[in-house]
Amino acid sequence: MNRLSPAVSRAIARVTDSALGPYQTAVLRIGLALTWLLFLLREYPHRQELYGPNGPWSWDLAAQLVGSNDAFTVLLWSDSRLWFEAVYALAVLFSLLLLLGWRTRTMAALFMAGVLTLQNRSVFMGDGGDNVLHIMAIYLVFTRCGQVWSLDARRARRAAEARARGERTPDRAGPTLWAVLGLVLLLGSLSGRTDGDWFIPALLWAVWLGQAAWWLVGRPARTDQPRVLLDVVANVVHNGALLVIMAEACLIYATAGWYKVQGSRWQDGTAVHYPLHLEYFSPWPSLAELLTASGTLVMLVTYVTVAVQVAFPFTLFNRRVKNVLLSFMILEHAVIAVVLGLPFFSLAMIAADAVFLPTSFLRRTGRVAARARERLRPREGAAPVPAQRRPDGAPGGPPGGPPAVDPAEASPVTDQVPGTRT
Repeated sequence: MNRLSPAVSRAIARVTDSALGPYQTAVLRIGLALTWLLFLLREYPHRQELYGPNGPWSWDLAAQLVGSNDAFTVLLWSDSRLWFEAVYALAVLFSLLLLLGWRTRTMAALFMAGVLTLQNRSVFMGDGGDNVLHIMAIYLVFTRCGQVWSLDARRARRAAEARARGERTPDRAGPTLWAVLGLVLLLGSLSGRTDGDWFIPALLWAVWLGQAAWWLVGRPARTDQPRVLLDVVANVVHNGALLVIMAEACLIYATAGWYKVQGSRWQDGTAVHYPLHLEYFSPWPSLAELLTASGTLVMLVTYVTVAVQVAFPFTLFNRRVKNVLLSFMILEHAVIAVVLGLPFFSLAMIAADAVFLPTSFLRRTGRVAARARERLRPREGAAPVPAQRRPDGAPGGPPGGPPAVDPAEASPVTDQVPGTRT
């Protein structure tokens, strides 16, 4: 027992001292927001038929269903066309702001509300990816997904630099946004619009109150103890949510794989042949014909798909095998997006798979993206500054200035605690 105590202490310290997987949750945030944003933009000309008053699933039918299952949707607060257009436009806006990482905690909650609002309005308008997006949008609210690759991380870095120079940077946008959303929540609660589903309104209120507590303890006149306590709570909640997200992704693959094993078409190796010849799933008939021309190839793809889905949860204990299967599944979803015409399902699954990507790979990707951005957007009129090297041989910053900071790695957390390896 004594031998386990140091290991247990280190594990507890790691869970409470830092939010693990900052790059993985950032990719999850970007992937989910991008998927929903692209879907809303693509379906914008058909929004009235999908979720609005012109759809076959009428407002009265939706009201009856929501009344029986207590689902959350603000579209049933009014049957006005103006109300629908405003909600749809806000859903697009929240997706874009979450993608950019602006006020990620608040935007994650509003993004979740937008996803649930539209999906619960017309429950039959989906292709499987909507279920993944539905679940992951709720889990994302509990994560600290704006630590890297976000406008929040850049703002926090600039605020820290300003404090180091003795300057104050008052935050006016945050309190204003908090006050407006609090008023909306209060009006919705007083009008009885949130009486059906209790969980989502309670979660929105918890986020709203949590933001208030975070702002109060973060004021310069306050001591550090309350902020440290809230930081520990936020880390524990984040790490628990990240674990649930990983378990959910494993459950999706394990369930799909074991159900496929029981199917006769998957057992005889012909299951992949049939969806490729359905008109609904054949945007490129000639490509489908080419892929199904070889019976051996169809059988091989069928069996490999089942084997990978069943085996993936068990490969998490071996990093190299996990990375190989993960690469195969991401490639498989990319093929599904093109061949079967299911781009948003594939994007949602790839975003969920991203929580298993190695941190080293994500950091290299971030550095490459940062260098590409600098090449595409050079500073006008700025002469290149020769880079110096520190005594250890690592690249340094400009002469007489602070050491260079990688834009992909700079954040309030990862400057002290590097990302985890998964």
